[in-house]
Amino acid sequence: MSKLVLDVLKATFPEAVLETHAQFGDDTAVVDPAMWRPIARFLKDDTRTSMSMFIDLTAVDYVGLALPRFEVVLHLRSLERGHRVRLKARVGDEDGTGAEIDSLVSVWKGANWFEREAYDLMGIVFRGHPDLRRILMYPEFVGHPLRKDYPVDRIQPLVPFRKEAIDKLPPFGPDEGKPWGRQEHDFHRAEDTPLHGAHVPGPTERGTN
Repeated sequence: MSKLVLDVLKATFPEAVLETHAQFGDDTAVVDPAMWRPIARFLKDDTRTSMSMFIDLTAVDYVGLALPRFEVVLHLRSLERGHRVRLKARVGDEDGTGAEIDSLVSVWKGANWFEREAYDLMGIVFRGHPDLRRILMYPEFVGHPLRKDYPVDRIQPLVPFRKEAIDKLPPFGPDEGKPWGRQEHDFHRAEDTPLHGAHVPGPTERGTN
């Protein structure tokens, strides 16, 4: 089924699809990074592909092995048709500059944090992202720690503890506003909240051990 997607892509974007391979369900298309967003939009909207489900986006560093240096990798699935596909685009110079590609947040909102992670850890810049900032490292962190040329012995600059900034964070969870480790969760017994249509035995029906 997924090979059909590759055939449709090659027929629709003959100049932008640089290579494809399809083996054991691993159906992949390498595309021109300049056509990254238009091809992604096509895969989602065209009824022959219907790639409505964004699964994953990541990046791979091939420093010293290939140019362009980075590969941005996108995994998609069609819930309607049951097929899936992997899309790749290669960006970046040997020194890590020029690693830019269009954001897909306008196509799949779920791409938001995945692109932020690839930016934070690999330094891929996603043009048009609504909030492109670090998501795992702190703002003053120097470099991108998943790049293969990142120095393992690098000492990061010391930063002050910003309690005020933490206190301003919006509350999260059922016990919002409480310190970590002191949440009080509301556990219910099964007999208090029975499942719809399910018989929950009462105390007199249960055996004793």
